[in-house]
Amino acid sequence: MMRVDEVGGRLRERLPGLAEEHGVPGVAVAISAGGELVEEAAGVLSAATGVEATVDSVFQIGSITKVLTATLVMRLAGEGAIDPDARVGAYLPGFRAGFPEVTVRQLMSHTAGFEGDVFTDTGKGDDCLALYVDLLADVPQLFEPGEMFSYNNAGYCVLGRIVEVVRGRPFDACMRDDLFTPLGMTHAANDPYEAILHRAAVGHLGGRPSPVWAMARSNAPAGSMLAMTARDLVAFARAHLADPDLRAMREPQVMLPDIGWGTAWGLGWELYDLPGGLVFGHDGNTIGQSAILRVDPTRDVVLAILTNGGNPKPLMKEISGWVLEPPEEPVPDPAARVNVTRHVGTYVSDTSETTVSQDDAGRVWLDRVPLGIAAEVGDEPLRTELVAWRGDALLPVAPGHGPVAFLGDDGEGRALYLHTGRADVRAGVRAGGRIQG
Repeated sequence: MMRVDEVGGRLRERLPGLAEEHGVPGVAVAISAGGELVEEAAGVLSAATGVEATVDSVFQIGSITKVLTATLVMRLAGEGAIDPDARVGAYLPGFRAGFPEVTVRQLMSHTAGFEGDVFTDTGKGDDCLALYVDLLADVPQLFEPGEMFSYNNAGYCVLGRIVEVVRGRPFDACMRDDLFTPLGMTHAANDPYEAILHRAAVGHLGGRPSPVWAMARSNAPAGSMLAMTARDLVAFARAHLADPDLRAMREPQVMLPDIGWGTAWGLGWELYDLPGGLVFGHDGNTIGQSAILRVDPTRDVVLAILTNGGNPKPLMKEISGWVLEPPEEPVPDPAARVNVTRHVGTYVSDTSETTVSQDDAGRVWLDRVPLGIAAEVGDEPLRTELVAWRGDALLPVAPGHGPVAFLGDDGEGRALYLHTGRADVRAGVRAGGRIQG
């Protein structure tokens, strides 16, 4: 592995060019290894103002927030105030009455089974999480709790509400008092009112600054607002390496479908079982901003990359390759065959409608239309051919898109779910708010 000072030199040399090459307006990077830290920034915080991005600039970290939320829960568990295996109703009486109750652990591991892409804005007041959780009484239960993994934003908002109730304080106050202050995270902002005290990045869509800085406060525990420097994000991850009580968060809770993500999910963390050992982390995406956090405990390396638009994935991939073992890239298998009868159909969720079809030449196609919040934040429709990869997982030909997996059975030999990280359900098998197999 490259020495930290060598990485710093390469960052200074390459970062501005990488950002320009991939249309990334602004980027900040922090890398820590063996007690040493290097950080660099390049570009601008907003194309409209031209304000320079510096290492003290705060970018939104999106869903990486979920790991901080899970950490708050685990701090409470360490104090004996929360039992991760208790039902949610023990802390939020009446939660989703009439549906199978889920446990706190299932919320943290994305195995709760109810529709998770709920982004209803319930206002800016301190009661926004309480109002939001009440709305979840009516969302569909897609599968029995604990049955499988399906990424669930709403579940993390519930965790945030549990933290509020147990602590007796608003969620953002808990975040500041229990994490930011004790960890020395001096450039961390819960909301726009705090972010404006720093050099704050603005997301960009289509090369232009987004007209909206953040999503609703009611989704804050899932990642709608939190912003910080790459340096502070590294400090948070370092606390996980130093605190043995948080090690349980890296233990696998559920294996992931074959979708080109990590191997398993822990309590908040995505886990990558690589030949060189475990790497854990999380990605984050908000309105025109993207971030990654990776931790390699074997090599004592932490990497944080924060961006505010453009095409950040190639930039992130190159920089990650300097310090971390890269995961295996999916490659089509020419010997495999697509089970067309099982896969074709339309699959729906609150954020997309996806149709898998076969043309007259026998080729298989995926057509996805973003819905709801996905369309609002700039997701584009996708049409791509699907080719065989392995088993029930197919690989999109369009670059930048990971494998999709077909899971379950609808009772007629067809897949019940199209899984891309979330389990989208085959259209026509939902009844009474539940799935009929």
